Amino acid sequence: MHLRGIRRTALLFALLLSGSIVLLRAQQPAPQKMDSLALQDAHAMLHQGYDEIRKNYYDPTFHGVDLDKTYQQYNARLDASTDVNDAYRVIEAFMLSLHDSHTNFMPPKRANPSTPGFSMKMIGDKCLITRIRPSTDAASKLHVGDQVLTLDGFKVELAHFDEMLYFIQVLSPGPYMVLDLLNPAGEHRKETVNAEVHYGKYGIDIGGSSQNSSIEKIMHLRRSRFFDIGDTFIWKMPTFLVPFPDMDTAADKAKKYKNLIIDLRGNSGGAEDTVKAMLGHFFDHEIKLGDRVTRKETKPVIIKPRKPFYSGDVIVLVDHNSASASEIFARVIQLEHRGKVIGDNSAGAVMEAQAFGEVIGADARKIIYGIIVTRANLLMTDGKSLENVGVIPDELLLPTAQDLAAGKDPVLSHAVDLTGAKLDPVAAGKLFPFEWPDL
Repeated sequence: MHLRGIRRTALLFALLLSGSIVLLRAQQPAPQKMDSLALQDAHAMLHQGYDEIRKNYYDPTFHGVDLDKTYQQYNARLDASTDVNDAYRVIEAFMLSLHDSHTNFMPPKRANPSTPGFSMKMIGDKCLITRIRPSTDAASKLHVGDQVLTLDGFKVELAHFDEMLYFIQVLSPGPYMVLDLLNPAGEHRKETVNAEVHYGKYGIDIGGSSQNSSIEKIMHLRRSRFFDIGDTFIWKMPTFLVPFPDMDTAADKAKKYKNLIIDLRGNSGGAEDTVKAMLGHFFDHEIKLGDRVTRKETKPVIIKPRKPFYSGDVIVLVDHNSASASEIFARVIQLEHRGKVIGDNSAGAVMEAQAFGEVIGADARKIIYGIIVTRANLLMTDGKSLENVGVIPDELLLPTAQDLAAGKDPVLSHAVDLTGAKLDPVAAGKLFPFEWPDL
């Protein structure tokens, strides 16, 4: 899950002040209580977050936030925490006081983590069930195309969708979720869906074969996939964490075609060097991507041509889950009049961040967690940042609940139609089947 903190701030603050989090989760098994040792650990995590921001945040004025005063406020608030989940919410709320999508607290790994068994996302202003894992409790109770009206008591809205997911799935995960649903026929129902709980122990394998195997599986799921139809080449690109040789090979395939559709829907980004190299395939001359703003300087980011060069027509597909590098790529294509962007408004989460691995304790009590801090902002050539704004498509086109239920992809189908080829929405929906990661 790509974090977009700016949209979590208001809701987390409100819940912390109102105490409504406790009411909404009262039916769940109680998390670990806050004894003196757990409270000491939470204070240490909060202080480390404060220290990493103080030393590394790209804006030395911290967006006008009095960092020392804010830290003291949240440090005092920690003492009122009733359990570990409550403490984690306080730490994250401090991180979000900067109103920055990429500055976040990543809590320690759970002893018994859970996954919900289904996926949902915002499509326009509606939250729709998009995928359901087979052989789960969700598979017997949910249907693709169901609209989620409330989740565990939260009203599902675009403005607070990401903070809701972060609260429920990361800060306060529970063994089940309660969903108020509206099916494509307009019928209401409520379902309680059990999560898939994975029983285990705290700890992370940082060098063994199990981690290597896991990385290989993740990279396989994030691989690019391709399809051609007539003079059109379709490149499904799930991530910008792509080895350069693989990207160059894909560009070499694409150059044989008159039209190229790059599907960045669900692409949460990746490395800056990768998006720069990717853009280099589409320009036969140097262009300016924008200005990289850091604590010490503002420096132009230049895109240099990279072979093989693609000279044909370009269409880029984006949605609400297109973030970071994928947003930058799509916006450069727009600003340079190099192609057309179709789909939904993108995430608006484009800051450049660095993850700091943190450890407190030792041996059996070793606690591993992370602090993510924004190191740079990017101003595009129009002088504006995409942060909390995103890319506005040239053509807004969204699948409906009925489309999802029928397995249709009208967005990709329409993009192919624009190139002069024909691809039925049902056929488009089958081109790149979703693959579930291992539990």
